[in-house]
Amino acid sequence: MTDRLDPAETAKQLTGWGVAKGDRPAIVRTLRFADFNTAFGFMTRVAIEADKRDHHPEWSNVYDKVEILLTTHDAGGVTDKDLELARFIDAAAEAAGGKA
Repeated sequence: MTDRLDPAETAKQLTGWGVAKGDRPAIVRTLRFADFNTAFGFMTRVAIEADKRDHHPEWSNVYDKVEILLTTHDAGGVTDKDLELARFIDAAAEAAGGKA
């Protein structure tokens, strides 16, 4: 089983990430892009990488905004899988011009 990380400590290691509200152990980030196509392109890039890692975000998209929640369901909290995927998400967002 994968070791769980403290969500607050994990979020501190990242730019623009926070802790999910409530008692759910997860990290969250909201990004805005130039338009819907750019947001969707970003999501597609992340989806391909997430599938390769067999670790998938919970997310939603409305026009130019993408809200992302990361947690490792089988571990019951945040793990290194989430930290690593968050770092990939950050790089993909930067490349696509995503802003907090």
